Amino acid sequence: MAFGRSKVDAALNEFNQQVKPVSLSQDAWKRLKKNRMAIFGLVVVLFYFFVSIFAPVLPIYPYARQEIQHINLPPSFERAGTVMLRTRENYLARVLAKEGRTEYNKAEQDELAAMRADIEINPVHKRVYIFGTDILGRDVLSRVIYGGRISIGIGVLGTITALIIGIFFGAVAGYAGGRIDNFIMRFVDIMYGLPYMLVVIILMAIMGRNIFILFVAIALVSWLTIARVVRGQIISLKNQEFIQAARSVGASSPRIIAKHLLPNTISIVIVYATLSLPSFIMNESFLSFLGLGVSAPLTSWGSLVSDGVKGMELYPWLLIAPAVVMTVFLFAMNFLGDGLRDSFDPQSKNRL
Repeated sequence: MAFGRSKVDAALNEFNQQVKPVSLSQDAWKRLKKNRMAIFGLVVVLFYFFVSIFAPVLPIYPYARQEIQHINLPPSFERAGTVMLRTRENYLARVLAKEGRTEYNKAEQDELAAMRADIEINPVHKRVYIFGTDILGRDVLSRVIYGGRISIGIGVLGTITALIIGIFFGAVAGYAGGRIDNFIMRFVDIMYGLPYMLVVIILMAIMGRNIFILFVAIALVSWLTIARVVRGQIISLKNQEFIQAARSVGASSPRIIAKHLLPNTISIVIVYATLSLPSFIMNESFLSFLGLGVSAPLTSWGSLVSDGVKGMELYPWLLIAPAVVMTVFLFAMNFLGDGLRDSFDPQSKNRL
């Protein structure tokens, strides 16, 4: 009866206990859940992605709409009219103290009376600006959300492009070896020798300020590192016994690369992806800070930080809001990347 074993019998271990098969992803998720910082990073990243994707339907004010009466209002949970009136009264109080007066003059009284009357009848003054407003009266919260949409979008697209190009050339170079490997790696060395950020700045200056051009310029040489890393991993694996077994049964080179070699580089690819996405965002922010990034009326975290630096002494919230939001996202991505690396790395199974 040995030939008639059931499927259940085949899944029994030496102690006659049924063993439930666990996939790589299930095993990785099980260990990832034990890493609190990684789960925190995952929650924060998912929240950012949710807000960025559904920004058009969120109950926020239009990011490009200007309200001249609401210029440079500080962050508050009160209505804009109340904040605007209090800000004006504080300014006039400083004027009175400087001029040694104790009462408003006729013009100042009329101004405050007109402002109070306008606040009562104009519904726009019922707005609430949690992050304050900028120099044109635009809601900083809306601009931070839409700026994150642009920055995260560039980071995701750039990372995907870098992974596709880098994994392809790295895998081909590592598995083929010989002249193909030398040709690809010498090309990578030449690209590495170019001043990366200077090349991006020149491309942006020549081809104009455009989101697509910005994406192409940043992704142009971003695949070099992952190509080298994947190549090294492929070289260390291509002579292993399981690869020789695949060759012996007639598996083609593309199948060996896709089915046997690349799955064993998944941890490296994931770590690179989670680290390169913040790098893309930082590069875009740097270019926008220099004035070569996203152009108005669109915005990004980098352009918001650039605008905030110009008025940080008088209106610090213009710098603090986008800087804090961007910093939290970058930290969360790093926490998530470290957790995913430990979860997918077989050598770290006993750590968590």
